[in-house]
Amino acid sequence: MAEITTFEEAVAAVPTLTKDPGTLTKLVLYGLYKQATVGDVQGKKPSVVKVEARAKYEAWHSVEGTSQEEAREEYIEKVRELLAAEQD
Repeated sequence: MAEITTFEEAVAAVPTLTKDPGTLTKLVLYGLYKQATVGDVQGKKPSVVKVEARAKYEAWHSVEGTSQEEAREEYIEKVRELLAAEQD
């Protein structure tokens, strides 16, 4: 695969991963994606009974205050790491 250089390329590469990166990594990617595309977390924290929605909210909230550009760069780097791990 070609070197990932843009946020859009990184986003497009995620569905092509052949190894499941795991729930925690997916949540990290989700939080970075939302921060990069929307900015700081919005809305109320979901109830604890809405486990998936709560986990996504917490992942996004964990990067609150990160600039959108920095979140894009972190997302790109994380995807590069995942792609490199698939080559091993």
